[in-house]
Amino acid sequence: MARETEDPGMAKASKVKRQRKKKTKENKTRTVHANLLYDNAKGEENPNRHYANNKIKTTKYTVLSFLPKNLFEQFHRFANVYFVFIALLNFVPVVNAFQPELALAPVVFILSVTAIKDLWEDYRRHRSDKEINHMDCLVYSRAERSYVEKYWKEVRVGDFIRLRCNEILPADVLLLSSSDPDRLCHIETATLDGETNLKQRQVVRSFFDLDCDFDPIKYNSIIECEKPNNDLNRFRGYIIHRSGRRDALYKENLLLRGCTIRNTEEAVGIVIYAGHETKAMLNNNGPRYKRSKLERQMNVDVFWCVIILLVMCLFAAVGHGLWMFQYGDKRPVFDVLSPDGTDLSPIMSAIYLFLTMIIVFQVLIPISLFVSIEIVKICQVYFIHQDMELYDEETDSHLQCRALNITEDLGQMQYIFSDKTGTLTENKMVFRRCTVAGVEYSHDANARRLAMYQEMDSEEEECTSHGGTLPNEPASCLSTQPSAAPWSVRLTFTHFSYSVLSADKPSSDLQEKDITPDPQLLDKVNECSSQMDFMRFHSQPMSQLPSDLADVIDFFIALTICNTVVVSSPNQPRQKVQLTSTKSIQSNHLQVNKGSSSSLITNRSSNKGCSSMLSSPSAESTLTKLDEEQPPRDLEHNFGPVLPCYDGKAWNLEEGELRYEAESPDEAALVYAARAYKCSLVGRLPDQVTMELPHLGKLNFELLHTLGFDSTRKRMSVVVRHPLTDQITVYTKGADSVIMDLIKPPDTGSSKGKRQKKIVNRTQNYLNLYAADGLRTLCIAKKIMSKEQYACWLQHHLEAETAIQGREELLFESALRLETNLQLLGATGIEDRLQDGVPETIASLRKAGLQIWVLTGDKQETAVNIAYACKLLDPEEEILTLNADSQEACALFNFTTFEIYPSSSPSSSSSSHTPPFMVHRLGLVIDGRTLAYALDKSLEDKFLAVARSCRSVLCCRSTPLQKSMVVKLVRNKLKVMTLAIGDGANDVSMIQVADVGVGISGQEGMQAVMASDFALPRFRYLQKLLLVHGHWCYSRLANMILYFFYKNAMFVALIFWYQFYCGFSGSAMIDQWYLIFFNLMFSAFPQLITGTLDKDVSAETLQQLPQLYVNGQNSEEYKPYMFWMNMIDAFYQSLVCFFIPYFAYADSDVDLFTWGTPFTTLALFTILVHLGIETKTWTWMNWLSIAFSIALFFTVALCYNASCPTCYSPSNPYWTMQRLLQDPLFYLLCVITPVAALLPRYFYRACQGTLFPSPIFLRFRRLKNWNIFWCFCNPGKCLYHNDASQHMIRF
Repeated sequence: MARETEDPGMAKASKVKRQRKKKTKENKTRTVHANLLYDNAKGEENPNRHYANNKIKTTKYTVLSFLPKNLFEQFHRFANVYFVFIALLNFVPVVNAFQPELALAPVVFILSVTAIKDLWEDYRRHRSDKEINHMDCLVYSRAERSYVEKYWKEVRVGDFIRLRCNEILPADVLLLSSSDPDRLCHIETATLDGETNLKQRQVVRSFFDLDCDFDPIKYNSIIECEKPNNDLNRFRGYIIHRSGRRDALYKENLLLRGCTIRNTEEAVGIVIYAGHETKAMLNNNGPRYKRSKLERQMNVDVFWCVIILLVMCLFAAVGHGLWMFQYGDKRPVFDVLSPDGTDLSPIMSAIYLFLTMIIVFQVLIPISLFVSIEIVKICQVYFIHQDMELYDEETDSHLQCRALNITEDLGQMQYIFSDKTGTLTENKMVFRRCTVAGVEYSHDANARRLAMYQEMDSEEEECTSHGGTLPNEPASCLSTQPSAAPWSVRLTFTHFSYSVLSADKPSSDLQEKDITPDPQLLDKVNECSSQMDFMRFHSQPMSQLPSDLADVIDFFIALTICNTVVVSSPNQPRQKVQLTSTKSIQSNHLQVNKGSSSSLITNRSSNKGCSSMLSSPSAESTLTKLDEEQPPRDLEHNFGPVLPCYDGKAWNLEEGELRYEAESPDEAALVYAARAYKCSLVGRLPDQVTMELPHLGKLNFELLHTLGFDSTRKRMSVVVRHPLTDQITVYTKGADSVIMDLIKPPDTGSSKGKRQKKIVNRTQNYLNLYAADGLRTLCIAKKIMSKEQYACWLQHHLEAETAIQGREELLFESALRLETNLQLLGATGIEDRLQDGVPETIASLRKAGLQIWVLTGDKQETAVNIAYACKLLDPEEEILTLNADSQEACALFNFTTFEIYPSSSPSSSSSSHTPPFMVHRLGLVIDGRTLAYALDKSLEDKFLAVARSCRSVLCCRSTPLQKSMVVKLVRNKLKVMTLAIGDGANDVSMIQVADVGVGISGQEGMQAVMASDFALPRFRYLQKLLLVHGHWCYSRLANMILYFFYKNAMFVALIFWYQFYCGFSGSAMIDQWYLIFFNLMFSAFPQLITGTLDKDVSAETLQQLPQLYVNGQNSEEYKPYMFWMNMIDAFYQSLVCFFIPYFAYADSDVDLFTWGTPFTTLALFTILVHLGIETKTWTWMNWLSIAFSIALFFTVALCYNASCPTCYSPSNPYWTMQRLLQDPLFYLLCVITPVAALLPRYFYRACQGTLFPSPIFLRFRRLKNWNIFWCFCNPGKCLYHNDASQHMIRF
């Protein structure tokens, strides 16, 4: 009874729980139905009605919203709010200082210029939107029973779209059909990620086996997928058919808006995301904006200007109150009454005057400074883009500036964090060596061929011909391994010997493809193939093949098929060689194509460099095939003739060799290496891979599943049915640090187990040798699975594939279950050559005072060797290697370091105050595991203390997250300027964390470029970008900002001195038109020219003397004291410019403006000559801008004084300038006053080079003298040219 009473409550609770769960699911997923099912239904009945349409609108404004919205955005800048407040304050009669309408002129001008710029940009966006929205596409219509043309903006989620070759995708479309026989569609994604190579996308699995064209009328499935997001590399969901079957959806099934269809005649898909919900629109964030270090310093000085302004206003208010107080009850005749006609008390007069003086002195805060800085930065970016020395002809690319407002930060960098592969190296892989079944094949002939390509000297040639070179540890090598402790630490101080990897790479394509096989290994391959051919002829089982030969053939099979390489025919590089797909191919009885009876045909296009991974066959179809009863197959079946379905035009070897289009350079190098041993990849379909072996002809491997490579697993696997043994085999390749942990522990009790243990140990030794030789290492392994084991794994993997939430974690766990208990086959060593100029660039950046850290995922030995080759590590310095097994061991290392090192440093014992580390003596090498410990909160400070004391830091086996954590740690703890540079997706987080991110447009796509602030074609261009353009941008902007503060303070101080002679009444002897437009028009242009074109040192000198870069690192162009020195100088110059005219016109009968107008003229002349003194490089544009400013002032003054007799009642400025130009005294003042005002500054600059030279001049003179002395002692080796120092250099 009790149970009955509880049931309704439990049922209600269960119902509420289900509703919540359903609601949560609905919030995280989207369901897409075909619109054809709802053509006749009302709009509110269509389940897709809530989704965004395909009309895009990237404009910010409409006709009605432009003015309020634009003003609202502009008022986000505090300076604009301040100036509007001052202008509005001038409308209050009791405190106004100028004509209210005139006071609005400056701020209205600034706001109007910005608004016009925003309006023009928005209008351009509007035109672009209109053009895009009115593009045509083919949408299926139920009424027409065909595809009809519609505008893009008319497309809706759930529409069926037909796509044609070279057509741009109007929305994010799920691919349901393709004219390609393999059900593939090629797209170009350059508009999304900048990559010009084609990507392959595949039809949804359930539509793969259609025997006829796709008919949208028959479509009755429902798609459930994730909500719209901006992740271009992820798409999760599943499609539910009427039968209840669910098929997983991947990113390989989705065609993104903005991509272009290539090499595919037709494709059909259903719209999943439209308009602003597409991934392309969600990623459309525009340029990156950051606040530079110089801008942050400037804001502090703006704050000080506000303080100075308030102090001056307060001083004037107190002075006015005291002046009024001295009259007592007798009010002065010129006193201004209150609005109600009563007298104001001295206190109220002082308060009102305080507000009035804020209006008068408003120019002290430079209203035009912010606009001028933006203009100068845009000009600087333009000139950086125009530098042809930053253009790379090989890749036809030049520098890109993606962040418009941090150019000056390039001149203040202190730490550089760099990736290795693809950033310092070419990322063009050349096969060098390999080990198979524990036997090493050195490929000496191949090494000699590479040496011939590189034109290496004899020493380098010997180095590359004789295997790896292990580090030579000195006798003083320290090793601490406490046996009783549960952890261990290895600390070594050592000098490494290394092999230099040549940066010269003529005929790089030949180096990658033309591989000379090792004779011993080639003999084994031929022997193995011969024995297999003999066994085929005598119908013997494959198990009788010797283990060492079986490992050899499996090794090359893995190299050939464990990849995503696409095969291209020789005469038509864009065509893929493939087999005709028939039902017999899908059966389990895969046959062997023998000899020249193969039937490869060419029937579709594929662009070079395809980087999409081919999807695996349907998991459910594979399960179905596994469940089918198969008759026993004898040996004759395994070596049977070619099936009739393969009849067709055979590929002829005489026509040329096949070409391989790989997603990564590693894959291409391995496939070309296998081909050198006559194990050639000749065809690839989504469900099979075809390779050719000597004596055996072509083998068709049924491709059951593919687990692609990712940065987390660091490996790739393919599951195939072996055509020779009919066994389900897993072939895996990946990083040795991962594969070696997945090897099945050998059973030492059996001879086979002992052999496997021997192979593992020998392979590990050879891996160490390869890494010491600077080679990239990969391990090759395999695993045999029974049908039941694979079916069980596949069932669980299918569940993981169809999950939406947590799919990545489930897939990772599923892959780990498959890739365990592997049998090691061998390993390869691939050489990745340095880019041109990398050693010289690193050496130059080192001289510039930059600390360079390399963060790489490579093996420690490989990274160390490359570090020596690129001069990151020096043979003369001691290497501190940190490899810890636990956090406790890492903590012990930090304490031990400080205790040990002084005894090994000859200079550390000289003084008790000397730091224990000598920067030029130490280099730190740390592996990924230890780095994870060191980045812990308890150890990060100690790790940082050790790392910053080393000349070089090399972090090996580091993950993308660790890279970003290291950059963030250094930036936040040391308060330094950081730059991160990389070329791959694994460098994106590091690039985004740094103050300045630089992307290399290399072989690993454009993800790093898309996330960066600056993009470079090559690493060597970083030298000029930082040392030249960075130095110039910082120097120009720093001096321009200081000049702005000086100029405004000098002009305002003239009015301040006048207050002492007018009872602090807030009056001005300068006409208000001149006050308003002095900074806005008369003195604006010369400083813009100087801020854009000025060069304190020539480009040649900056590159020859990198030490001059320290000037920006130490912020020597913009020190806090410089602001105050400029303020003091401004007040001094204003005193001179005020009192010389004051005494010159004393006791004269000139009116106020006739006396005040010379102040404006003298101030203009003084600040222009001041700018000339500070200018280092004079061009015709400097002279023209100064002449233009003077001419503009006199033109405006003459026109204004001639046409405005009543503009400023009761005063009369009529004919003032005309009378002054007739007065000789005016000309005398124009000469004497600027000279007297600028004499101290000119004297200071003249004496600076001898009595107290600037730091940059000291470095330049010291380095120049040293170079001259060295050239005198070494006349035959002198590389220093005096002509570089003959450029105009002003200090």
